[in-house]
Amino acid sequence: MVNAMDDDRVNLTDAQKKARRNRNIAIGLALAAMVVIFYLITIIKLGPGILERPM
Repeated sequence: MVNAMDDDRVNLTDAQKKARRNRNIAIGLALAAMVVIFYLITIIKLGPGILERPM
């Protein structure tokens, strides 16, 4: 008995798989860069006094 779901799947070519992987890597790097930028902006806005605050 063949499952009906097996017929609905899309088979990607090797070029499409490589393009998807490259796109995922680019999105991951962009996300990581955004996190670093937000972190640096936060540290810059708080200023150097953040390290000298009372506990």
